[in-house]
Amino acid sequence: MAKEQGRKLIAQNKKARHDYTIIDTYECGLVLTGTEVKSLRQGRASLVDGFVSVESGEAWLYNVHVPEYSQGTWTNHSARRKRKLLLHREEIDKLDSKTGETGNTIVPLSLYFKDGRAKVEIALAKGKKEYDKRQALREKQDTRETNRVISAVKRKERGQL
Repeated sequence: MAKEQGRKLIAQNKKARHDYTIIDTYECGLVLTGTEVKSLRQGRASLVDGFVSVESGEAWLYNVHVPEYSQGTWTNHSARRKRKLLLHREEIDKLDSKTGETGNTIVPLSLYFKDGRAKVEIALAKGKKEYDKRQALREKQDTRETNRVISAVKRKERGQL
């Protein structure tokens, strides 16, 4: 059997980009059990309540829901167990010092397979206030509206020529 190539997305946390200002992103591996990998290969996972914590020099991923594997036996995993993240020592130390600052946290952005290995993209993020969220949404709507008007004008010009 040929080895998988490229990136196959399993789950994405779209709400994180709305709720947080992303400062820096990291790609890291996950320590998983066999049934977790099989469940992820079926494309089933949820990053909604997930967060990362650094404890005694190791990074841990919490509250990520990977449902139990349907054909699993007594060796099946628990759905919301904490999972160890594989990062370089310098990255862990940097994340640990940055989360000590007020308002910073680490959130998972996406979970995917890269060349057959499970990876998670995490981000050092700062929480947005409610008015920041509204402002970002308003800016997004404004740019969408201006792009719509510009494309309509261009279509009209093409039709007249």
